[in-house]
Amino acid sequence: MAMKNPIEEVQDIQNMVVDYAKQETVDPLKTLGRYLGLGLAGSAVMFLGIFFLGLATMRLMQTFEVFSGGSWASLAPYGMAVAVLLLAILAIYQTMSRAQEKVRS
Repeated sequence: MAMKNPIEEVQDIQNMVVDYAKQETVDPLKTLGRYLGLGLAGSAVMFLGIFFLGLATMRLMQTFEVFSGGSWASLAPYGMAVAVLLLAILAIYQTMSRAQEKVRS
């Protein structure tokens, strides 16, 4: 086995330290960034879906003749849309809670 000169030894150690630092810091940060991006995209799509669900519920209720006259009748579709949105949020919360319980156990 041939001996390396001290300069080659220092360069090898430097390369090992740089590779280790990349492995332990840069790569996990890239993975974290990927998860963060997917999470933000998913939450934006979820927000739009829930928003359009509430809007569709409100517009559907406004088409019924029952809600065409009177002050309470004009507010009822908004209340029903809020109720539907609250139910959707509750369903999402319960689903997330169950998923967290599965992960913990």
